[in-house]
Amino acid sequence: MSDGVRCMWMRGGTSKGGYFLASDLPADTAERDAFLLRVMGSPDPRQIDGMGGADPLTSKVAVVKPSSREDADVEYLFLQVFVDQAIVTDAQNCGNILAGVGPFAIERGLVAARDGETEVRIFMENTGQIARARVCTPAGKVSYVGMARIDGVPGGSAALPITFEDTAGSSCGALLPTGNAVDTIDGVAVTLIDNGMPVVVMSAEDMGITGTESREALEANSALRERLESIRLQAGPLMNLGDVSEKSVPKMSMVSKATNGGSLSTRTFIPHRCHASIGVLGAVSVATAAVLPGSPAAAVADIPAGERKTLSVEHPIGEMSVILDMDAEGQVTSAAILRTARKLFDGEVFTHNN
Repeated sequence: MSDGVRCMWMRGGTSKGGYFLASDLPADTAERDAFLLRVMGSPDPRQIDGMGGADPLTSKVAVVKPSSREDADVEYLFLQVFVDQAIVTDAQNCGNILAGVGPFAIERGLVAARDGETEVRIFMENTGQIARARVCTPAGKVSYVGMARIDGVPGGSAALPITFEDTAGSSCGALLPTGNAVDTIDGVAVTLIDNGMPVVVMSAEDMGITGTESREALEANSALRERLESIRLQAGPLMNLGDVSEKSVPKMSMVSKATNGGSLSTRTFIPHRCHASIGVLGAVSVATAAVLPGSPAAAVADIPAGERKTLSVEHPIGEMSVILDMDAEGQVTSAAILRTARKLFDGEVFTHNN
């Protein structure tokens, strides 16, 4: 595939990547993945011969197509393109890249825009769940201009609220795949949880850190990274994910008390690099862990009262607010989060054949 392929590059939340119509990509999975590796310039730590930004957060792809489902307008497949390995994986979802799917679907004519605001119902192929995104569409056109701000992105953009439902067990088959709020791996108390993203949640203190360290300091801590990977590899089978040695899940989130007025603080490995912030669905899973009595997250979290709880999940560059709706039994029934997105360019991306 040497000719140009139609592509829109977008910032979705605190991530960035290429958005493609499924019909514009090779139907064969192996051929598609090889093409996307060339698009991003992987494997190469700098991704110098491609569009990737030398970071997992900027080496992402959304594949979008119309949906024949009655409960969805479009279907979205998220693909993580590894930076320094020739790997493209669909083993996880991405709530940040999800933020760009609604605007992209409208821009490509897959969903008709209404005057004012347009709801786009998105079937997330990776996990089989539905998300509802509300896109700003004054005069029937997508607008990215607004005053909504999210930490990790400079300036303001149009608000893009996203509501998730039925995300429990998205990849692992159950909210708590082991049936326990707390398990022990390598002597560390952990919560193995999946409310949209498989995450291993543990106390920062139990991992020998304060939870206030910078991303760079944590990535330089080789002993910490070895401990995290040992726990992660053991958590994979327990979470029904199998051998995760070459997978980008589960994420590894170390929690501590909030330091800036939030509900709790996080430092998350995704899984081998420390996240500059925290993923959308990762934040939902961590917030859900925080309302589980006896969990490592609950031990450090400040939880508001009421059946609707807004939890501010702090991360290295700010916070992410997660709104949890609870039933009378204290179970999470839905989660909502505020994101923004912006179209960066629309055109064709080129690769070459050796």
